[in-house]
Amino acid sequence: MENNKNPRLINPTELFNPSPYGFSHSISVESPSQICFISGQSGGVGENHLLADDFKTQVQDALQNLKIVLQSHSMTFENVVKITLLIVDHDPEKLEIWAEEAKKVWSQSFLPTSTLIPVSQLALPGMLFEIDAIAVKN
Repeated sequence: MENNKNPRLINPTELFNPSPYGFSHSISVESPSQICFISGQSGGVGENHLLADDFKTQVQDALQNLKIVLQSHSMTFENVVKITLLIVDHDPEKLEIWAEEAKKVWSQSFLPTSTLIPVSQLALPGMLFEIDAIAVKN
């Protein structure tokens, strides 16, 4: 691809440092659109990755973390075209909570594609939710 520029890696300072764990929060490439691949964002808050005890708060915090990464690439939720959700012990109540929170950040006229994967556990004890994303900007 002639127009391909070097990938741009961004680990926002507002989030924990992922390097010791073998990954980056996000990377984007341009060819010719900017395509951003965002690692799974949990509900962990800040450098210490503090997790709330309840699912709804973790979803809200994960969406805030996703917003931080998107902003670091000069993007918004409207640029997100694909998400993957990982939910510990998924059930209809958790799906309803997710849908309520998603409606707060995405316009009903442009929702991203989505895959939901129920899991028995995630990377850290107490982690109940994780979302990754692909975003595109022309």
